[in-house]
Amino acid sequence: MGNLLHYAIVFLVVALVAALVGFGGVAGFAMDAARLLFWVFIVLFVISLVAGLVRRA
Repeated sequence: MGNLLHYAIVFLVVALVAALVGFGGVAGFAMDAARLLFWVFIVLFVISLVAGLVRRA
């Protein structure tokens, strides 16, 4: 799961650099990819957390 968060941060940095340079299309795509990976990470983290709590009980 750590790789998902890493890739989300990488896409965020790419989006910021592309926006600063003026590549709006690339920045938009990278920002959407970063947002998607971040939410997938959050969902998998919550599922993992709940599964861990259920397993203990």
